[in-house]
Amino acid sequence: MTIREGEAVAADVTAGDMIFEPILEEGVFRFDCSANDRDAAFPSISFVDSKDRDMLITSHHVPSYIPTYQCLFGQQIVKLELPAGTSFYGTGEVSGQLERTGKRVFTWNTDAWGYGPGTTSLYQSHPWVLAVLPSGESLGILADTTRRCEIDLRNQSKVQFTALSSYPVITFGPFASPGAVLTSLSHAIGTVFMPPKWSLGYHQCRWSYESDNRVREITSTFREKKIPCDVVWMDIDYMDGFRCFTFDKDRFSDPKSLVDSLHQDGFKAIWMLDPGIKREEGYFVFDSGAKSDVWIKAADGTPFVGEVWPGPCVFPDFTQSKVRHWWAQLVHNFVSNGVDGIWNDMNEPAVFKSVTKTMPESNIHRGDDELGGVQNHSHYHNVYGMLMARSTYEGMKSANENKRPFVLTRAGFVGSQRYAATWTGDNLSNWDHLHMSISMVLQLGLSGQPLSGPDIGGFAGNATPKLFGRWMGIGAMFPFCRGHSEMDTNDHEPWSFGEECEEVCRLALKRRYRFLPHIYTLFYMAHKMGTLVASPTFFADPKDPRLRTLENSFLLGPLLVCASSMPHQESNDLQHVLPKGIWLSFDFDDAHRDLPVLFLQGGSIIPLGPPHQHVGEATLSDDLTLLVALNEHGTAKGILFEDDGDGYKYLEGEYLLTHYIAERESSLVTIRVHTEEGSWKRPKRRLHVMLLLGGGAMVDAWGMDGDTIQITLPSEDEVSKMVAGSEKKYNARLETCKCIPDVEEISSHKGVELSRTPIELKSGEWIAKVVPWIGGRIISMEHVPSVDPLYHSTLRKVGVDLMISKA
Repeated sequence: MTIREGEAVAADVTAGDMIFEPILEEGVFRFDCSANDRDAAFPSISFVDSKDRDMLITSHHVPSYIPTYQCLFGQQIVKLELPAGTSFYGTGEVSGQLERTGKRVFTWNTDAWGYGPGTTSLYQSHPWVLAVLPSGESLGILADTTRRCEIDLRNQSKVQFTALSSYPVITFGPFASPGAVLTSLSHAIGTVFMPPKWSLGYHQCRWSYESDNRVREITSTFREKKIPCDVVWMDIDYMDGFRCFTFDKDRFSDPKSLVDSLHQDGFKAIWMLDPGIKREEGYFVFDSGAKSDVWIKAADGTPFVGEVWPGPCVFPDFTQSKVRHWWAQLVHNFVSNGVDGIWNDMNEPAVFKSVTKTMPESNIHRGDDELGGVQNHSHYHNVYGMLMARSTYEGMKSANENKRPFVLTRAGFVGSQRYAATWTGDNLSNWDHLHMSISMVLQLGLSGQPLSGPDIGGFAGNATPKLFGRWMGIGAMFPFCRGHSEMDTNDHEPWSFGEECEEVCRLALKRRYRFLPHIYTLFYMAHKMGTLVASPTFFADPKDPRLRTLENSFLLGPLLVCASSMPHQESNDLQHVLPKGIWLSFDFDDAHRDLPVLFLQGGSIIPLGPPHQHVGEATLSDDLTLLVALNEHGTAKGILFEDDGDGYKYLEGEYLLTHYIAERESSLVTIRVHTEEGSWKRPKRRLHVMLLLGGGAMVDAWGMDGDTIQITLPSEDEVSKMVAGSEKKYNARLETCKCIPDVEEISSHKGVELSRTPIELKSGEWIAKVVPWIGGRIISMEHVPSVDPLYHSTLRKVGVDLMISKA
């Protein structure tokens, strides 16, 4: 029932329970303030098909929890109260703690160089909350609006969204587990694109490798030093005067020749493209765009011009299908230079010399009707980066239908995972950001984007050897694994910090390449079923409250990675909090104080491969290793997905998906193929089975893949001796390994020094705390609590909406 609140504001304020209708599948409900609000809602951009959000299904169930709403002064406030003891996660790309109770964020894609744990708007927007109830059952809540949205979790067990009216709220569940919620979410917003296998190797990047000769020097050093790597990146300085789709004639005179030589050495090349197009007659991209009328308009109807790297720039209006096609065609032609992947940066969109760091909200987009039609920039701001990534993805795919595109985007929205990977933006080279990177990667996965990672070592500032080595140890286990650093910092390649750090990086990356068969299988399952690649430790037992705030460990399927992100505490010194059940430790005779400790869950089998120098070295005849940990019932199971590693033949059945099982009878363990799918014949290769016994001890056997392999378990006394011997060997390795030396803080980039000294910008009665970086490229804002949502319309007038506090 709708309630009127006071005679004086009766015309402006309404409140009550939201109305609901079942959509999509069992357990999913759409909530609106009223039937009129349902009709007034804009189309969904987050859903794969907006019609799925509008189409009712037959269901005899009702929601377990019904939100309430309050509409006043054009704002729609939605509240949902859940049982005491509920834990909150998600909210997309956010800094700070893993469990989000007590936090408030604002979805407004922001160029946030030097962000910190209190920053409330980063590069991406996900108006989504994953609520894990005390029972372990879980509920997902999506505020399906592209507008600036406040997500307020400051009150225990209460969720509040505030955004401009009208928008629907979609709930998923409660379902039995948080994983089930994310699977259901994927049926709405889609799953991650299937990445080419090479993109799961290590990536080396810098702003910038200044010439093709420097690129060759970097890649040859990787091979000389036997440090695995698959990809090298070209930042903006490869361009001619920062003009997109061009190459500097002196420093990158023959990009095709460069890429050909990189391919011969097993490297792929990824190149940056920004949305800002230099306003310059005679520049073919500008001339073509002007002729086709593709630019975003200012309020007066002329093309908006904003300052970015090339100087005065215009910006494609990706909300129009004709503009997305125009951009895709440019990408199509660009790929002919040997481009293997494309990096979309600055696509919030970032604009220099602006307090808001973006274009005016009054700018006009002439969007397609299915996206929302003609609207001002405030409506499309949060989806601009996703639509650019979509255009880039489609252009790459059209250029070669036999290759899977790889696109990395900085800005994104719910659904961006359909087109692009992402990273956590311009982080800092310090221990706080190392620690925070784990939670940030996990939150993105919990919000539907499983393919992400940080700039390993930190983007801004100079990493110390120990920080870099520790970060590489952890980062090598993230879904996306890339080292990156900004200009005017010291070199940040794995060999740049001394031989001790170099060896840790080598060991860490060899680990990653051993795990690639497992990681690739996890991505196939994520692509097909919407499951996670990296998940919080509490996913192993959502009922266990001990696990819900753990931030120094995470899961890759049944593989538990436990790490230290503290400078004076090594991984082996931690008291690891393990989920209930059997968790068996192991390594590859590579234990090191600066590498994470690894555990495999009882009941699991994971596939391993050789530690190649790059993915292209792998062949189907390589030895396959199965790592096995039995559960309390003496059984284990696992899967391995194999295909060409690129292209789309897997969609036609050209793959091999093998389900392996292990069963114990008395002292005999039998390992065999249980079922298989796909048209591929099983490769003729050796199979190495490693059966974990605990304490790092194991027994193994060799055979041929596809054959039944049996292992006789040692007696209890023998196992005890093996465990003791394994632990002795482990401790000896830790004693003899070359530890990375503690070094005093490296001299910092000037911008990092400035980032510790906020200044205040005042406008009327409002204050914004900001941090200017030398050169004016970025303003990093320290966000302090905003006032009541009633005042949001007032705050927008000063240009620093939602980043201010009352003076």
